[in-house]
Amino acid sequence: MIKYKVNPSCILDFKEFILNIQGHFSQNSNSIHKARNEIKIIEYSNQETVVKSFKIPHLINRIVYTFFRNSKAKKSYEYSLRIAEFVPSPIGFIEFYTDNLIGKSYFISEYFNYDFTIREPLLDNDFSNKKEILESFAKFTFELHENDILHQDYSPGNILIKKTNGEFIFKIVDINRMQFKSLDLDTRLKNFEKLWAKDKDLIIIVTAYAKLIGANEAYCIQKALNYSQKNKNKINMKKRFKGIPVVD
Repeated sequence: MIKYKVNPSCILDFKEFILNIQGHFSQNSNSIHKARNEIKIIEYSNQETVVKSFKIPHLINRIVYTFFRNSKAKKSYEYSLRIAEFVPSPIGFIEFYTDNLIGKSYFISEYFNYDFTIREPLLDNDFSNKKEILESFAKFTFELHENDILHQDYSPGNILIKKTNGEFIFKIVDINRMQFKSLDLDTRLKNFEKLWAKDKDLIIIVTAYAKLIGANEAYCIQKALNYSQKNKNKINMKKRFKGIPVVD
């Protein structure tokens, strides 16, 4: 048994592609991420797509995702439709079932031909137009928050950037962990904690953000820096426990 949906707004007919996604995926070697889940860029009818293959859940989660919750693939698709302005265009999703329980699932979107992620300017002190990028990122984050969007894995690799006509265009990915709600100031500031930004870079971002929201800059900077350091301490403690070198 399978369950799937194709975005009716797509210009191309992706039904055949999605129904045969397992074959397309296994025959393609253009993997851009492989860990718990795997992501590949696959061309179909002269259009590049991004296909995320989700790992088969363990038995309890197979039951949960079959009967009680939407799968990660379905959530990614439905969330993408909901926040289409901020993500690469969604194409569809498909779920494969065995023994009446969900097994493999895939989420498919258009490929966003980005130039870099937010990680590069955060790591490189001499990155071109760095201050402008960080301030533009603050504006993008403000627009997310103003639309009641909280990305719960707002980390550098999930924030894509493309420069077009002198402006920086941002898109977010890996969006199956989202909340949609009105956000208070502290929740907004805490959302920057996973950037692993240097204090001086976070100050640039939060100063621009505070101006947009009309909040006290000193308060915002202090709260954001505290949240960031607490997150760094937590991650570094876990790394030390595992014997992994840490970077402050």
